[in-house]
Parts: sequence; structure tokens; C-alpha cells
Amino acid sequence: MPNSYKIPETHPDFRLNKRHYTNAELRQVAYSFIKEGEPYEQKIGNFLLDWLKPTSYIEVHTSGSTGTPKKIRLKKQHMVNSALATSRFFELPASTHALMCLPAEYIAGKMMLVRAMFLGWDLDTIPPSSNPLDQLFKVYDFSAMTPFQLDNSIARLHLVKKLIIGGGAVSPRLRKMIKDVDSEIYETYGMTETSSHIAAKKLNPKKKKKSERAFKLMPNVSIAQDERGCLIIKAPNVLDEEIVTNDVVEIITYKKFLWIGRYDNVINSGGIKLFPEQIEQKLNDVLDHRFFVTSMPDESLGEKLVLFVEDDFSEDTIKDLQTTINNIGSLGKYEKPKKIYLIEKFEETPNGKIHRENTLKSKVS
Repeated sequence: MPNSYKIPETHPDFRLNKRHYTNAELRQVAYSFIKEGEPYEQKIGNFLLDWLKPTSYIEVHTSGSTGTPKKIRLKKQHMVNSALATSRFFELPASTHALMCLPAEYIAGKMMLVRAMFLGWDLDTIPPSSNPLDQLFKVYDFSAMTPFQLDNSIARLHLVKKLIIGGGAVSPRLRKMIKDVDSEIYETYGMTETSSHIAAKKLNPKKKKKSERAFKLMPNVSIAQDERGCLIIKAPNVLDEEIVTNDVVEIITYKKFLWIGRYDNVINSGGIKLFPEQIEQKLNDVLDHRFFVTSMPDESLGEKLVLFVEDDFSEDTIKDLQTTINNIGSLGKYEKPKKIYLIEKFEETPNGKIHRENTLKSKVS
């Protein structure tokens, strides 16, 4: 990888918090953010300095949501190409008013800055929080959030015309809550290695479909499957070589795919392959409390399917749950949990997601 790279000058329409900056001026802004800014501004400053160095790549950490976080190198040209693809796919031209409410240490935040600088967006930055629209009154053309932020922003979604959601699956409960919202809301598929998303699907289309909507590929992306049924991504504009993922998919057309679940989460129960993500989608309609399905060792089946529900312990509750689950027509014979555990409080990750492994360990121990 050649080390030098001519950093593109910022677009004439680029604005950061209402002011235009050239590359030279942006360097000064970055220094002042690092020296005097709030913690989230210091992270923005660090990224801007990295971006403005004449090296061809930046070093980033993967999110760690599907494994241990690791440091990788991303080509700056690939990040610029990703920004162009986003602009084309979502129809976001120069002078788009955008809101950055994600931290700049991860790819989603970094890419908001790259898009703004390169495409000429008018970008406002705010401290990342669980309820980013809470104190805002301005209407934005575009923003990006996590499912957790979306969940806390339902009442104020009229402030964002187009919104992309990444960093986790959007639950059926959340989909129901946004189905009649006027804003265009998209779930994205991607990873740090691909400089954010390579596919997206609309969560609240005007035309309602009975079947699940597929992810649609961004420009210049093609896909295939390996022998496990896992997605292979070929995207020469953002990747030097193809990526083999651990995501089991169903390819619908050369431009569309359905996400089934993670290969590393598959439960093999008596020779039947079960995908926790699919079972959870079906259970979501009838369970009011937080829950997840996982497996435990079983002498005859090898692994048995079990359900954890965040609720106070009660034999009656377990019986009611068993009856409710047995009446779900869409659940296959093997998709019904062999045992139900009620846990008063789930273990959580730092960003509020359920820590399945630790919750399971605390129950087993």
C-alpha cells in the first residue's frame, strides 16, 4: 500500500457546525477540539488529524459486536468511494443538512465526517447519547443512529427526513413502532472493513409486503455464498479483496439478499439447525419482556434450545409462557424452547445490549 495520498480539498458547500473550512483550517479546528473540546469533540479532532495526514490509509478498530475488536487499515480512497455510493443510493447531494450523533471513534461516525467533507454536506455534531433528538428543533435531511437511539427517538423522528440504522438488528417491536412514520428509515448491512454499509432495506415502505424485505446492494457491490451459505462480499471500490462473512443469507437476486442469522450462533439440536435470530423474530410478537434464546448441553440432542426471559420468577408465568409459545403457528416443532428460565435482571454490555454469554454463565453457575 503506497503511503502517500493527496487528500481531497473539502467541498465548497461543506459546513461543520455552520462554518466552512478548508483542509488547512480544518487542521486548526481539530487541534482546538483536541485541546479544549468535550470528549466527543476530541474524538472528532483525532479523526480529522488522521484524515488530513498525507498517508493513504487510516487505522480503525472494528466494533467488536461479532468478535474481539481488532485494529485494521482502511484506504482513504475506499472511504471516499463509500461516501459517493451513499450519496447515490440515498439521493443525498451537496448541501444536505446532516446530523452526526454517533461517536467518531467508530466507522459510522468517521464516515459521517468523510461524507460531509467530500460531498459538501452541512453537518452538525452533537454529543452521542441514547436520545439524540431530545433537545433538537431543526429538521435534518439525513442522520445515522443505532437501534437503541431509534427506540428512544420515535416521538421526534419528524426531525429527520432520511435515517439509516446500523450497529445491530432492528427488532420486530421497533419495526411496528416506525411503520407509519413519515421519515424514510433504512436498516443497513455492513462492517468496519467495508467502510460502513454495502446494503440497505427500507423499514417503513409505503407499499406493505407480507414477506420480509430483502437488503438491496449499494452501487458496485456483488455477492456470493460459500459452502456454509455465508455471504461473500465483492466490492472493488471499497475492498482490495473479497470478504467471507459469518452471516448466513439467502440470495434473492444478484442485487438482493435476506439475512438469516450468524453462522457462529447456529444451534445443532438433534441434527436440526436452528437460527436463534429467526426464532426470536417469531417470539417477539408475543413476549412483552426482554428475552433471548440460546442453547445448553443435552445428553440426547447434543444441544437443546432454551429461552431466557427478563422477569421475576413465578411458576405461573412459566406455564403461561409455555402455553403462549405452543400456540405460535409460525414456530416449527424444533423451534419451541425445551426449557424457560426467568431472570430478574439480564447482564448487559457497556452500551446497554443484552450480554447473552454472561447472563447464561450467571444462570449456569
